Amino acid sequence: MRKFVRAMCHPGAQSAMGSIMVLLLTIALVACGDDSGTSAPSDEPSCSSKTVSSSSNADSGTKSGMTSSSQKAVSSSSDAPASSSSKKVESSSSQKIASSSSTPRNDVSSSSAKVASSSSVSASSSSKKVESSSSLKNSSSSAKVVSSSSVAPASSSSKKVSSSSEYVPYDHFKCLADNWNLRDTIYKQFTDPRNGRSYYYYTAVSSKTGRKVTVMAENLNIGEMVLGENDQNDDTKIERYCYNNDITNCDKYGGLYQWAEMMQLPSSCNTESCSDWIETQHQGICPDGWRLFTWRDFEIIRDYNDQYGDGVKGLRSQCFHGNNASGFSLIGGGVRFENGTFKNLTDAVFWTYPQEQEYDVTLFAYSAFVSVNSDDNTGTQKNRRGEKSNGYSVRCVKIE
Repeated sequence: MRKFVRAMCHPGAQSAMGSIMVLLLTIALVACGDDSGTSAPSDEPSCSSKTVSSSSNADSGTKSGMTSSSQKAVSSSSDAPASSSSKKVESSSSQKIASSSSTPRNDVSSSSAKVASSSSVSASSSSKKVESSSSLKNSSSSAKVVSSSSVAPASSSSKKVSSSSEYVPYDHFKCLADNWNLRDTIYKQFTDPRNGRSYYYYTAVSSKTGRKVTVMAENLNIGEMVLGENDQNDDTKIERYCYNNDITNCDKYGGLYQWAEMMQLPSSCNTESCSDWIETQHQGICPDGWRLFTWRDFEIIRDYNDQYGDGVKGLRSQCFHGNNASGFSLIGGGVRFENGTFKNLTDAVFWTYPQEQEYDVTLFAYSAFVSVNSDDNTGTQKNRRGEKSNGYSVRCVKIE
């Protein structure tokens, strides 16, 4: 041993040892990819770390997560010198980019098997999570769509049904004569087959002439509702106004009609004369077997057996501040004016006759009205005129 030490202390031996150390250092530098004499960037992993990572990727063939991000890898590869060693770094960087972008970040393991296992588990977990989340979202979304399409419309529909079923049709019977015996003996009912609407009617007898007329004790209610701001100009169907555009008012007070609509003549007859088309017993919008109410019919009704001198009050129903002694049961349906506004609901009733007024046959027809505030015949005079374009109540008389 002493001999070996003395030998190593010899100047020649020291020189040889130095040469060996230089050679080993050179080999180490070459192995670390720095044969150009420059050092790797400070943020790159150590030589041993690169070796582990490289062997991991080679053995497992999977994308393992590295501690450095893909941006660091790109930066390192662009800053590194263009040499054979830089190619190796670039290759390693591209592997790192793929690994970083496709899988979650994982700590570098000292075992390639461990890295591969961790990577595959993470990927599986990630895919399951994404799939689960996606399917849940889709399921939730579809459930919402199904729920929305099946529940909301049904709810809306049921509300409409409920609303219409909760509405109680107006009881027209209570507006007829106050005398129950009179009511039971004089009134009959007729059902219009066009819409199933029933009407009370009676036979009036003039106390002066003995003439008779069978007439509806209610205003007519037939047709499709149009807004008050519009004309009834669709000549293919019957149209009506409902006071304040509320269909329940049509149920209680009857519809309101322009003259041409009542006559069932072209709507142009509201602004021009159509006297050649007017018949003696003009049906108009009345049901088959019935005709429009005339001035002569009103004379018979007005001449009821007025034993108490009630006058017009005997024409008005109980619901219209009258005693309905005649049985005619007028009710204040109001009027729709040409400008689209409605007036006088419960205050007055207006109607026109199937005859144009000579004052201006293009724009006016004979008309009448009864007000709740008047008990005379002022509004029922024969020569009164009403504008064809207004909307009035309609009564029908049975053809006999």
